[in-house]
Amino acid sequence: MNHLKLGLLLLLCGLFSCVNAQYDVKANYDKQEVAIEMRDGVKLHTTIYSPKDKSKAYPILMQRTPYSSAPYGEGEFRRQIGPNKFLMEEGNIIVYQDVRGRWMSEGVYDNMRGFIPEKKGNQTDEASDTFDTIEWLINNVDNNNGNVGTWGISYPGHYAAMSVLSGHPALKAASPQAPIGDFYFDDFHHNGAYLLSYWIATAVFGYEKEEPTTESWYTMPDIGTQDAYQFFLDIGPLSNLDKYYAEDNVFWQQLKEHPDYDEFWQERGLVQHMKDVEPAVFTVGGLFDAEDLYGPFEIYKSLENNSDNFNAMIFGPWSHGDWARLKERQAVGNVYFGDNLSEDFQVNYETKFFNHFLKDEGDFDVAEATVFDTGSLEWNEYDSWPPENTTSTDFYLGDNQSLSMEADASFENKFVSDITKPVPFTEDIKVTFTPRKFMTDDQRFAARRPDVMVYQTEVLQEDLKLSGEVLAALQVATTGSDADWIVKIIDVFPPDAKDTEEMQDHLKMSNYHMMVRSEVFRGRYRESFSEPKPFVPGQKTSVKFALQDINHTFKKGHKLQIQVQSTMFPYIDRNPQKYVDNIFKATEEDFETHTHTIYGDSKIVLPVLK
Repeated sequence: MNHLKLGLLLLLCGLFSCVNAQYDVKANYDKQEVAIEMRDGVKLHTTIYSPKDKSKAYPILMQRTPYSSAPYGEGEFRRQIGPNKFLMEEGNIIVYQDVRGRWMSEGVYDNMRGFIPEKKGNQTDEASDTFDTIEWLINNVDNNNGNVGTWGISYPGHYAAMSVLSGHPALKAASPQAPIGDFYFDDFHHNGAYLLSYWIATAVFGYEKEEPTTESWYTMPDIGTQDAYQFFLDIGPLSNLDKYYAEDNVFWQQLKEHPDYDEFWQERGLVQHMKDVEPAVFTVGGLFDAEDLYGPFEIYKSLENNSDNFNAMIFGPWSHGDWARLKERQAVGNVYFGDNLSEDFQVNYETKFFNHFLKDEGDFDVAEATVFDTGSLEWNEYDSWPPENTTSTDFYLGDNQSLSMEADASFENKFVSDITKPVPFTEDIKVTFTPRKFMTDDQRFAARRPDVMVYQTEVLQEDLKLSGEVLAALQVATTGSDADWIVKIIDVFPPDAKDTEEMQDHLKMSNYHMMVRSEVFRGRYRESFSEPKPFVPGQKTSVKFALQDINHTFKKGHKLQIQVQSTMFPYIDRNPQKYVDNIFKATEEDFETHTHTIYGDSKIVLPVLK
């Protein structure tokens, strides 16, 4: 097994919460595999785990997944079932289903199949497949109490979010966890930029199978190195990656043919449909999730604005799916946040949520928004998100690497963006299926490069707490006709900060530059994601974009730092810096080195909590 396949296995194990091998699922549950027919005749493979104890009725907890409901075969059992070990051990009917076109299910797979609000005849989408599945389950599975809940992390989280649009009256509760909300702003794209680091995953989603199968029909590409930076730099333009994914990889073709936010991507968006929802929804996210941070925030906000259902959220100091992994020390990369945070979530939030709405057991008296403060290392409870008692405060990118409260439009900061030497997104040498650790990485390596602009406060004399939405409002120019703009929010630790157990050998917490948040914006989309527009060389231009929300206290004795750069490779693909209609089809000759300018009336608007 090569390291890429192993990485995928570990990822999926994390998504399935593969822990607690001591509990004997087979001794406590019966297993049944069925093919449930949808309204258009397509049959979906469904695995049902029912408690052997038939003395009472149980709710149904269901996960729909493209990642396989394996192991297959009546005598083959998962090591753990359900959202967590506590819900497993107390007894629930647990259901897994291969979505259409995946593994043992019939039909054609559609990556992020769009929701159809007004279906006609036998039209189907993931919501209708959920409805038809629930209808069959409550009528055919013994000892069910008529209540259904859905859950899932990442792609299964998307299907959990989609389930609330099914309209089935038996669906009482859903917990979308790191759900994809819009494929143009989650996972493979961020604000129009292609996330090259996820390119390897194109194998998982791009190949169609011809018939139901228990064996993988796709293989991960063997790139022959563990140095992703060098591999992608050597490969050159994105078009040269065609040697790894040919026309039979449907998703790769879709990515190449739809670089803009056109109708293809718009119809796959889920956030805009989150209205008039009835089931209770408890959205879960990780504040250091490099994949799906847009989705959980935007799904929660859309529901809050457009539905009267129970709607709450919890965001912890987790990377993608960390909350499903029981481990004593919760850390992301080199930064430690506390002990047993995932167990606390599973026991006091996830389990209580489902038991309250599916079994009518106990109270679920949680705050509207429960969000971990990643600077003070404590949970905060808010009546709303973003919190109401914040002040949008302008921090201008000033002279002498300063953050100023006043704009100076005459000031200019110039840097050369050498397209042949892009800024790396991490010091680590590795190839990943999904990047995680870098979300809290030490950014000193970047701060010391001439093509990364640094702005920071003096040592803080009192705590500065930021809670909510962050806006970058840049005034920039370039000698080229296109450019990416990357903003990073960084917590600079004091010289006497102590190392964590997780600290890499070559680093120290002394003066550590912890990345709290970062985001990219592809400049061509500054006026419209659907209609890109080149820059006029040398012309001062406004570029505004939102960074994902934060909840972080910059402690007394620390510094607040902002870094601005134009490359973050190979997390993000290289913008040629010369405008071309489609970067996926750019040639080697299109890539140019250019000088970028940041003006002193550029600002980062931060939500200061009073």
